Amino acid sequence: MGQKNISRRKFIKITSATTAGMALETNLLNAFSSDRLDPKGLPTRTLGNTGVKIPLIAVGTGSRYCAMKDEDEALDLLSYALDNGLYYWDTAYIYAYGSVISEERLGKIIKDRRKEIFISTKCSTRDPEEAKKSIEESLTRLQTDHVDILKVHSIEDLDDLKEITKKGGLYDILLSMKEQGVTRFIGFSGHNSDQAMAKAALDYNFDTMLVALNHYSGDGDKFEELAVSAATKKNMGVMVMKVIRPRETVVGLSAHDLIKYALSLKNVNGAVIGMDSMKVLKESIDLLRTFKPLTEERMNELRMSLAPFYKNRNLDWMQTDYHDGLWV
Repeated sequence: MGQKNISRRKFIKITSATTAGMALETNLLNAFSSDRLDPKGLPTRTLGNTGVKIPLIAVGTGSRYCAMKDEDEALDLLSYALDNGLYYWDTAYIYAYGSVISEERLGKIIKDRRKEIFISTKCSTRDPEEAKKSIEESLTRLQTDHVDILKVHSIEDLDDLKEITKKGGLYDILLSMKEQGVTRFIGFSGHNSDQAMAKAALDYNFDTMLVALNHYSGDGDKFEELAVSAATKKNMGVMVMKVIRPRETVVGLSAHDLIKYALSLKNVNGAVIGMDSMKVLKESIDLLRTFKPLTEERMNELRMSLAPFYKNRNLDWMQTDYHDGLWV
């Protein structure tokens, strides 16, 4: 970060934004630059009020990516993604498969190409002290002194949101990290409670939301209608995930149609797609190069095809033992 190169450890030891004497590092925000983020001709959208233009697809590096056995092939995938315009990478502290840890694998590329990458990671723990240690370890693994988005990992329900936003809790820590320049933006992810995600969007100063697409429980949760709508009112960046999962429930749906459906939705800035092979990556890049939003007629056809998926109460990420990024 040039002349303002303050160490990770110094950042993380600062416990709250009330430490005015050290929060004066506001000039650190000026050290962040999007000048080297190059989509290589791929279509982009502005990520809410961040002002950052992002490709319509972000590289998801959860369990499917970590399950790639050949380390060289996994690293080549990241380099190829970057060389072909996919510079938004999504990871999390807990993303792993076997002995492979997502952040560590990404760090092997990030250390040499940091300025070309828009990196988002997530903090899972709700314990304040553990959270600070987790954030510091994420930076160490990623081999960087800052990230672009630091998210609360998976807001579960209103009680969880209350715990996250209590005084001195994880939300305050993320605000402090943003003020000190450890992260440019803060956000949250979720796939269990439309009410909790909507409240998080409306009542707090998050910059981005990552939401599971195309499902609601039989009890009436509606993520697109409630959670995404709330984020849009605050001009937050909205990314969607679980985009191609309906294939596992409904026969005949293609991954490409499902991605196009997600990217054609109003108020969605982009989709996080799990990458587990060079084939999937190349197909995603090719899709973007020729992407045009689907017609309303085609969108309605897909909505009808998705009806069985909407009504399914047994989706993986609706189970109490589900942890995003840990299931292949």
